[in-house]
Amino acid sequence: MIPQSFIEELLKRIDIVEVVGRYVPLKKAGANYSACCPFHKEKTPSFTVSPSKQFYHCFGCGAHGTAIGFLMEYQGIGFPEAVAQLAQSVGLTVPRDVRGERPEAGRDRFAAMRAALAQALHYYRQQLKASSRAIDYLKRRGLSGEIAARFGIGYAPDHWQNLAAVFPDYAASPVLAEAGLVIDHETGRRYDRFRDRIMFPILDVRGDVIGFGGRVLGQGEPKYLNSPETPLFQKGQELYGLAQARRAIREAGRVLVVEGYMDVVALAQHGVEYAVATLGTATTPHQVQRLLRLAERIVFCFDGDAAGRLAAWRALENSLPALTDGATLSFLFLPEGEDPDSFIRAHGRQAFEAQLAQALPLSQFLFRELTTRNDIQSEEGRARLLQEARPLIEQVQAPALAMLLRKRLAELVGLAPAELTALLSAPLKRAGDLASPAPRFAPRVRRAPSRNRQLLRLLLARPALGRGVVWQADTAEDGEGAVVGEVLAYLAAHPHVETGAQLLEAFRDTEAGRLMEEVAAEALLLDDGFDLEREFADALARIEEAARRRRIEGLLALERTQGLTPEQKQLLLRELAATRRA
Repeated sequence: MIPQSFIEELLKRIDIVEVVGRYVPLKKAGANYSACCPFHKEKTPSFTVSPSKQFYHCFGCGAHGTAIGFLMEYQGIGFPEAVAQLAQSVGLTVPRDVRGERPEAGRDRFAAMRAALAQALHYYRQQLKASSRAIDYLKRRGLSGEIAARFGIGYAPDHWQNLAAVFPDYAASPVLAEAGLVIDHETGRRYDRFRDRIMFPILDVRGDVIGFGGRVLGQGEPKYLNSPETPLFQKGQELYGLAQARRAIREAGRVLVVEGYMDVVALAQHGVEYAVATLGTATTPHQVQRLLRLAERIVFCFDGDAAGRLAAWRALENSLPALTDGATLSFLFLPEGEDPDSFIRAHGRQAFEAQLAQALPLSQFLFRELTTRNDIQSEEGRARLLQEARPLIEQVQAPALAMLLRKRLAELVGLAPAELTALLSAPLKRAGDLASPAPRFAPRVRRAPSRNRQLLRLLLARPALGRGVVWQADTAEDGEGAVVGEVLAYLAAHPHVETGAQLLEAFRDTEAGRLMEEVAAEALLLDDGFDLEREFADALARIEEAARRRRIEGLLALERTQGLTPEQKQLLLRELAATRRA
């Protein structure tokens, strides 16, 4: 881990415009700089870099971050490597020892979980070296020591409390349970989640372990056991092997999505280094969008059996909202009984990549499945095909692709394009419906930002606005208000913070940080010459007045039911007087 104080100092010394400008031709656009986004194809610039706020945002694909985040995305490197590059460019040396630095309030549990997972990974890797049985298993699967080390593969011995040897506070530590390393049984007994399994660490973009996948060595269920969802690890957002594959994905211009961790590792062993795996769930739109920032072509690879076809269809459904014109999504079905691991070991890289070249484009797979299910020789079958295809095509936001899919659908059902357009624009009804059902994917409604989001936006634009603000605990009416409180507390403890980039990095990979990343795009739109102080003061005054009214209403309700203590009466009088002054 790298001290947060060093990250703040580093971001003070670098200029994001200079960093991004080394790779992207930026042009001055008012107070900011713009360019065509380096993370997706576009003709009109929507990539914006702010020199005052020191972060970037693409209003086309949604990519955003600081100078550190830009290097991670653009070069496909981890957090430590990006920090090291930037530090070297300004003559700083990255400190590594953080034993004397206490994590900040609101972030200590994340740091503690990361540290616990890193310790567990070290333990599992050491245990692999000591287990001839586990080593023999990996050798039989064709893996070398080099590839096992690259992916950090380890072994969890067949005992109930292995990690007690690593953590002196094993029996009582809440961090071990929160990180998903142990299970607390209802009888009060605690034991390791992973036992007698090959351990595959799951890494985030920083290269830090956030969870594990464990595979049985022989027969047994479940074959793969994953860490549970934790504050660090959300299965629908992460992909196994992405940290190791990012550079190869960019170089190959494509990414291969498979189902098993062993598939990823075996493919890398044979030179196919651009593969990733889902984490025991169907591919999500978030994962597809993330991969499309790295490559324009995604190939999903599944077994040729019924389960593989079902998984492929779910991947197709979940990919539709993330599609863009220019992107290519394809589906490869290996011969029945084969998976990527077994196929590449039996036939080699050249034969496997020849299979990739035969993958079905999404449009062909979509209509092949729909026409297989419905008899297009009859009017009723064509009507059912139209009914099944409509909600799928309506999810596609890429204009050109959506138009071509509608054209192909019109051909299949025997309609003129104008007739199909009229049908698709009519309310969708099903048998027994009295009214049109709610759309499966409701359109995004643009709402005015809440006052708490206004405060966050202004704090990201100019952190100095938050210095000296007293934020009472009950001022936070909701989760957004709680994040404002965290940011204000951080600014009180770090008065030297000057830019929004420093704030974003301070809350990287936290629940608060995720909301701040959303609001960062709004902050970029603020004119630096605007009266930010007045807007901040007004929004803060309204929030404080709303909190005061809630306190008054609570005291008045208490007075009617139970009566007030002398202290509560004094508080009520003070709050009423403050309301009159306001």
